[in-house]
Amino acid sequence: MIEDTETIDEFLARHASDVEEAVRKAAAQEIMPRWRQLAAHEVDQKAGPHDLVTDADRKAELYLTDVLGRLLPGSVVVGEEAVHADPASYDALQGDAPVWIVDPVDGTRQFVHGDPGFCTLVALARRGVLYASWTHAPARDQLATAIRGKGAFLDGERLLSGAPQPGRDLQVATSHPDYTTDEEKRALLALWTDGVAPRACGSAGLEYLAVARGESDAVAFSWELAWDHAAGLLLVEEAGGAHLTRAGEPFRITGGNALPFTAARDEATARRVVELLRAGA
Repeated sequence: MIEDTETIDEFLARHASDVEEAVRKAAAQEIMPRWRQLAAHEVDQKAGPHDLVTDADRKAELYLTDVLGRLLPGSVVVGEEAVHADPASYDALQGDAPVWIVDPVDGTRQFVHGDPGFCTLVALARRGVLYASWTHAPARDQLATAIRGKGAFLDGERLLSGAPQPGRDLQVATSHPDYTTDEEKRALLALWTDGVAPRACGSAGLEYLAVARGESDAVAFSWELAWDHAAGLLLVEEAGGAHLTRAGEPFRITGGNALPFTAARDEATARRVVELLRAGA
């Protein structure tokens, strides 16, 4: 059982590559063999027709839960599918044990439709602090990693998010309005203004990767489920970016955030997006 931050660092120094191997194997064994091969009985709805789950989601999460739990005895896993089955398991984010935050297939709708825009997300946190993350897009053969204080990398190359090009419209990926409250919808609509080019988001994990790479300038999201955001938030932060809620505070994976929130290539862009979100609400 990990007792302090130093031993988390020691664990990562010894086992970060083992986590990467587990993420790759989960995709190779449970996800990719089902991509573009799903039978009708392997796809189910959860909350509605746009909230899908597949056998790939379930089996990849079970694989990762087993391997990650054995890698770090005393840790717990907060996975999207396990929380769907037992919502109380989400409370582990508030506890003292190290937590693996797992989204086995982020972008399930894209996965079901045979689109390559999906990924597996894993993050390691404790007491609300993110220490490491892995973002694997197997159909694109990409794997991005971040360790707190040690930078962000894509396939071994350092990621630096940089700053938006002066005079160019900000490229911002946003929550779909169907999944927002009226207040959040008003806040997000404020991004439809001069100097900003908003668009609907795809896989949250891949949108964060685009920000960390400097391909996109920001995201503006209206939900706070940790498995969608944890890996990407650390990736953006370690690439030089910043994240802020509508209250002007960093996003907390433990919840209670003023929504919508943003993650951006740099702090100035994050503050600009937040100012617009505040104006809209």
